[in-house]
Amino acid sequence: MDDLLTPPFDTKIAVVVRDDLEVWQRLNVTAFLISGVTAAHPELVGQPYADAAGRSYLPLLGMPVLIFEGSPAAVATAHERAVRRGTPLAIYTKDMFSTGHDAANRAVVATAPADSLDLVGLALHAPKNAVDRILKGTRLHP
Repeated sequence: MDDLLTPPFDTKIAVVVRDDLEVWQRLNVTAFLISGVTAAHPELVGQPYADAAGRSYLPLLGMPVLIFEGSPAAVATAHERAVRRGTPLAIYTKDMFSTGHDAANRAVVATAPADSLDLVGLALHAPKNAVDRILKGTRLHP
């Protein structure tokens, strides 16, 4: 089996956030979404780190995470493309900004039909060409 964490990578981890969010919202959404990818793909986590003094640090994802931005329509289109392809996604909706914990987040998502989700971001891990096609119309975050 190939080592998933040694370049060249056959897959990509990507996040896309709406370009109309405040900076703190973009950062918060990105952190939440990447936690979803990490939870779904523990094989993408590398080994713990240690400094020269022998202090240990938590392991990180073992491959780059690409961050994109797009209009609300571009994020919705990316969601539709991913769903159509059967690509698993982590999602974050606008209503989740008004909740304070995981159960409340899941509850607000459960009230919206899939085609009515007010998405502010999504994340995925998939083959590189699939990610490129799903995120067409977005741009790398500056």
